[in-house]
Amino acid sequence: MSEGRILVVEDDFDISNMLQLYFKSLGYDVHVASRGGDALDLTRQKMPNVIVLDIMLPDIDGYEVCRQLRTNLRTSHIPILFLTQKDERSDKIRGLELGADDYITKPFDVEELRLRVRNTIKRAEIESLTSPTTGLPSGRLIEQQLRQLLRREDWGILYLGINGLEAFNEVYGFVAGEEVLRFAGMLLSDVVETLGAPEDFIGHIGGDDFIVITKQGLLAPMKEDLVRRFDESVGTHYDFMTRMQGYLVIKDDEGNDTHVPLMSLQVGMLTASDGPFTDIREVTEAMAETRRRARR
Repeated sequence: MSEGRILVVEDDFDISNMLQLYFKSLGYDVHVASRGGDALDLTRQKMPNVIVLDIMLPDIDGYEVCRQLRTNLRTSHIPILFLTQKDERSDKIRGLELGADDYITKPFDVEELRLRVRNTIKRAEIESLTSPTTGLPSGRLIEQQLRQLLRREDWGILYLGINGLEAFNEVYGFVAGEEVLRFAGMLLSDVVETLGAPEDFIGHIGGDDFIVITKQGLLAPMKEDLVRRFDESVGTHYDFMTRMQGYLVIKDDEGNDTHVPLMSLQVGMLTASDGPFTDIREVTEAMAETRRRARR
């Protein structure tokens, strides 16, 4: 089970390679970018739990990377830890003003960096800012987005769940089930990156419940692509025999074999046209109803 996803943004190969090997040995999923532009792309694609960000980069500096991440709805919640050779008070203040969560100065103690990374991820989880499984926004961040939604027009919501996940967990265990949730989160990020708009929002409500906030006209193509790609790829989470036969065999309460279809996405759609809505409770109740209709 992964300890979390880290994006290391560092143009010094020796440092980035050392950090990649070190954190991988501790059970983290580690991605590396040597340029600021690449870091922005990888952040949207991989949705890391924390970004270790060098200030001095060959294209745009770390301050600009931080600013762009903080002004994008899909990435504004991700903790950023600045890694820099500078020890000037003004540089630290500038980074914190832009929204960095912490900083460490080169040369650094790798054990201290490990603790800062671990504590930064845990703090975000405790504050209900991110899901510990997927790294996507959760809790208060989702509520904030729904409140802002009431002041907008032409919005649309995809409310997603995973059919068959409970039976899958029963056979393969919760660790495999969490891998499915991470797969679903990465798929959502990829589809929104491809078909959505920069201001779109993705959240992990909890369990197998996910939410995408986008424009009304983008709902249908997103839903179609999500369902298609989930169906094409979900079989990789099953053993070969189950994948070939197209269903999972589980025992019912009486010990009889029951055939359960492979997991699939259950997607409800809600738009501003379904309103009017006056508070987020009305929105969430309507979202739940779209899921019930999708289930039927």
